[in-house]
Amino acid sequence: MSYISTKTTYLEMFAPPAGDVTPLRSDVCVERVDRPSTAFYRKIYRAVGDQLGWVDRLVMPDEQLQSILSDDRVSLYVLRVAGELAGYSELDARVASEIELAYFGLFPAFVGQGLGKYFLRWTLQTAWLLGPTRVWVHTCDLDHPAALPNYLKAGFQIYDQKVIAQFVPDGSL
Repeated sequence: MSYISTKTTYLEMFAPPAGDVTPLRSDVCVERVDRPSTAFYRKIYRAVGDQLGWVDRLVMPDEQLQSILSDDRVSLYVLRVAGELAGYSELDARVASEIELAYFGLFPAFVGQGLGKYFLRWTLQTAWLLGPTRVWVHTCDLDHPAALPNYLKAGFQIYDQKVIAQFVPDGSL
């Protein structure tokens, strides 16, 4: 087993962001995925995170991951462009009065088209419709370089930063 040091930034917001949530293109849509299989989830997780070194949900036991995905307080959404999967977001409302944007990302082929800004705003609007007092997210230097700037532009504020030892399976980075 290997570990690397990574800077993790924690962000929060206490009110919905202002602005319209209109897709840039008519062939863009978001769909909720109810009770996804672990195989489907790991497929989209890998599609976003393979090049970024994401491993947490890959090394998590199937039973633990399925328990999270089956919880009614966890919502999974996929972004589609012309019918093709393009990204996903996961909202976790298991803590009272708050929602964690647990995972968010686009597949590499869809990065740089303005889709991330739209999908993030759509995801945040959806989170706020659930009535939390706080929405939060964390990102680290293993995420896409645009992640932190996009979260800040969407209205999140930094409330903490830590350097942590991130587990990295041998040979994954």
